[in-house]
Amino acid sequence: MRIIDTHLHLIYPDRFSYPWLAGKTGLDRAWTHDSYFAEAVPLGIEAALHMEVDVAEPDMVEETGFVVGLPRIVGAIAACRPERADFPDQLERLLEAGRGKVKGLRRILHEVPDDVSQSALFEENLRHLARRDLPFDLCLRADQLHLGVRLARLVPDLTFVLDHCGNPDINGQGLDPWRESLSSIAALPNVMGKVSGIVNHCDPGWTAETLRPYVEHMIAAFGWDRLVWGSDHPVATTTGGTLTDWVNATRTIVQGASTDEKAALFHRNAERLYRL
Repeated sequence: MRIIDTHLHLIYPDRFSYPWLAGKTGLDRAWTHDSYFAEAVPLGIEAALHMEVDVAEPDMVEETGFVVGLPRIVGAIAACRPERADFPDQLERLLEAGRGKVKGLRRILHEVPDDVSQSALFEENLRHLARRDLPFDLCLRADQLHLGVRLARLVPDLTFVLDHCGNPDINGQGLDPWRESLSSIAALPNVMGKVSGIVNHCDPGWTAETLRPYVEHMIAAFGWDRLVWGSDHPVATTTGGTLTDWVNATRTIVQGASTDEKAALFHRNAERLYRL
C-alpha cells in the first residue's frame, strides 16, 4: 500500500532559525530530506507534504520556497499568522514562494493564548483561505478542541484538518474526555482528521496496542473518507520510536480494513484534500 505522508517536518539549522528547538534534546539538529526518504521509501512512502516547523517569522516565506524544490516533496503546508491585519499580503508572498505547491496553511494554536484564534480578524482571514480552496491545519491540545469547533462552524466553506488526532493525553487522562471532544469536532462536515503525532503523548515502549483505541475512535468518528495519515517525523521519534515503528503500528491497527479503506487513509484522501 503506497503512502503519502501529510506531515513531514524537515529541519535545516544552517538555513533557518527554530527558536522553539532550543534545549529540545534529540530534535535540535539537522533532519534532512535525504535522511528521511532513506528510511521512508522502503516503507512504501512515495511522497510527502512538508509541514511548517514553526520557524522564526522572518524565515516563513523562505522555508516554503526551499522545501517545495526538494524531490518527492509534493507540496507545503505553510506557516501563517491569520491573527494579523497583513495576513492577505503574507498569503500572497507564501503562494508566490510556493510556485503552485502551497497546499494548505497552519498556525500552531496550542502554543499561544486561546483568544488568538477567536477574534473577528482571525475568522475573516480564514475566509481568504476558503476562497482559495486552501485547507487549514488545526494544531490544538485535547482540551482546546472546542476552539476548533467554533472556527469550523464560523467558516463552514473552509476545510479544516485536525492534526495529531486532536492530541489525546494518552499518558494522563487517557481516552476521556478526549473521546467525546473528538466526536464533537468530527461531527462537523468541513473537518478532516489526521492520524499522526499520538506517539508523542506516550511513554517509551509504546506499541500498536497502546495506540489502537485512539486510532480506532478516529476512524469511527471521521469515517475512512475523512482521514489522512502523517508521520510527524522527526517529532514522533522523541518517545523512543522510529518512523518505521509508527508506520508498522498503523498498519497493524488497520490490518483488518479493506484494501479500499486502507487506500483512502494512506494516499487517496490526501490526494483529494491537498489536490495532488
